[in-house]
Amino acid sequence: MTASSSQHTRWTLILLLVCLAVSLLCVVYPIYVIRPFRAQGERELAAALAVTRFRPVITIISALAALVAMAGYWRAEPRSRRRILAAGGAALVCILAILARVNVYELMFNPAGRPSFMAASEVKLDKDEMLIAIKIGGHARAYPVRSISYHHVVNDVVDSKAVVATY
Repeated sequence: MTASSSQHTRWTLILLLVCLAVSLLCVVYPIYVIRPFRAQGERELAAALAVTRFRPVITIISALAALVAMAGYWRAEPRSRRRILAAGGAALVCILAILARVNVYELMFNPAGRPSFMAASEVKLDKDEMLIAIKIGGHARAYPVRSISYHHVVNDVVDSKAVVATY
């Protein structure tokens, strides 16, 4: 292997690692920042939302660059173990490009479709419990925020009217 070939191999490997780091950051950072029951700062939330907005394009570009880098590394590197590692890295970047299109919050938070209710006298709530309460006609409902925060949406029917409580 010549010095020029060695340098080319090094640069293709660095490009592959950068693509992997960028793709991993695009997928993991928004999940880390926007996870439930955690206070978010204004700047970090804005950054996470910006990453979420642009990550499909960024990860596709990263996946294409990783495939090009892997092909260059494959041609320049004679050892098969290193070739396999490069191919695995490029495959991981491509998988991350696919995962960047999945909204994990849609998977985590499914609407609670059929809530169950008890009489107010039977319910044990903390004194500081927050509720979302509605009254339609002669019927009233109260949805504890602690309970609906796992779903974020409760579909219900009150006095023959469809309602949605969300938090």
